[in-house]
Amino acid sequence: MTSPTPTHPVVELVKAGFAYEDGPAVLSGVDFPVAEGRAIALLGRNGSGKTTLLRLLSGGLRCGSGSLLLDGAEVAYDRKGLTRLRTTVQLVVQDPDDQLFAASVGQDVSFGPTNLGLPEEEVRLRVREALEALDIVALEDRPTHLLSYGQRKRAAIAGAVAMRPRVLIMDEPTAGLDPHGQERLLDALARLREAGTTVVMATHDVDLALRWADEAAVLSPAGLRTGPVAELLADDDLLAAARLRRPWGTSVARLLRAHGLLGADGVEPRTPEDLDAWVAAGAAGPRRSFRGSARALATE
Repeated sequence: MTSPTPTHPVVELVKAGFAYEDGPAVLSGVDFPVAEGRAIALLGRNGSGKTTLLRLLSGGLRCGSGSLLLDGAEVAYDRKGLTRLRTTVQLVVQDPDDQLFAASVGQDVSFGPTNLGLPEEEVRLRVREALEALDIVALEDRPTHLLSYGQRKRAAIAGAVAMRPRVLIMDEPTAGLDPHGQERLLDALARLREAGTTVVMATHDVDLALRWADEAAVLSPAGLRTGPVAELLADDDLLAAARLRRPWGTSVARLLRAHGLLGADGVEPRTPEDLDAWVAAGAAGPRRSFRGSARALATE
């Protein structure tokens, strides 16, 4: 019987370390594989090294120790190696004003593909695809300085998407957005994932991470831990070390289990909307007793 061909993460940090000039180590011995087709939330307190890790992963910084692998091969930090990396991995920074520079949205989104030397027809196709993916086709000719903050966020992401990366990395993409803006951005990210893009998101929002991600990567003074998002965000010791609060959904699930309303293998509600749907369906058994228990929970 033929053994299956081994598969590598798309991009991976191996025993990576980094320190800024004349400063202590920000990261040390970090292993961080990014597998195809995943949604990964990177969490940690301020100053824990999240942004540094993202820049190492995208080639914006070079590992002081350890290595960065792309499809299992070590990245060369020459022009050819970095071009190959940046056509595979794209980073969107936290402040869109640090990324947008062209006069109009369409011009800005076209910059990356044009810089690759692609034919004009291919550039137009990529720009159209990116604008459609982020639901900003109507903004193509809009001057970037006239965009709202949420529109600038989506335009910056569209510029990265136009490069057709296999991995999209974002630093606090929902920061500064109102609830409606967050929902529109999450809808856009869902469309990108459906099209096959792997997404890594640094965030302080544990509720967003639990709702959105498949996996979590949590930075604490002990290093980086990775695993299923629900498992890591239920680890009180890890959350305390990383100075993160417990997600709302995790607390609700614990309360429901304590009252016998949710089995050990039951699907946990991760958002208020999940809980509403669960209550409406009478998911814990007979509707009368479930609703009576739910009322009891509400008064505690």
